[in-house]
Amino acid sequence: MALPSKVYKAFIQLSDIGRGVYETLQATVAQHPSETEERLVARLLAYAIFHEPELAFTKGLSATDEPDLWVKRADDRVRLWVEVGLPEPDRIIKAGRHSERVALLACGRQLAAWDQQQLPKLEKLTNLTVISIDPAIIAKLAAQLERTIAWSVTITEGTIYLTVGEETLESAIQMKAGSP
Repeated sequence: MALPSKVYKAFIQLSDIGRGVYETLQATVAQHPSETEERLVARLLAYAIFHEPELAFTKGLSATDEPDLWVKRADDRVRLWVEVGLPEPDRIIKAGRHSERVALLACGRQLAAWDQQQLPKLEKLTNLTVISIDPAIIAKLAAQLERTIAWSVTITEGTIYLTVGEETLESAIQMKAGSP
């Protein structure tokens, strides 16, 4: 018998100063049985960092032909494709051919090796943005994960400030490829 997904309710108070985005985001997110808490946290962070009004979670790990998040046009074409983790370059290149813009929040235990081996293969994509944040923040958020998530996220001058309860975490948003 397959394990069920865990369902989380997320409430994110977002202030992205540089883009002039001030929103209260609400999302119900399912954690696939094979998905780690760190990856779930990274998906929520990507939701905040790349937020647009139409940005939506996809079926995730259940659908290998979909990203973690996307913005689709009325004609069903993908305008923004957002990935989380350390995907194969071929997947990102294909996404770059079929969407106007591709964004990746690169994270995972093998990030340094992925940067050296895979990032150079993506240099020619002009519609790609690759960022990362301090993995210790993702790990800390994952360790504190509860079914109801309440974050306050402020993004300004290349830094993300994330407040959970009484604690504020801070990380530079490292630009690895493309532009913000």
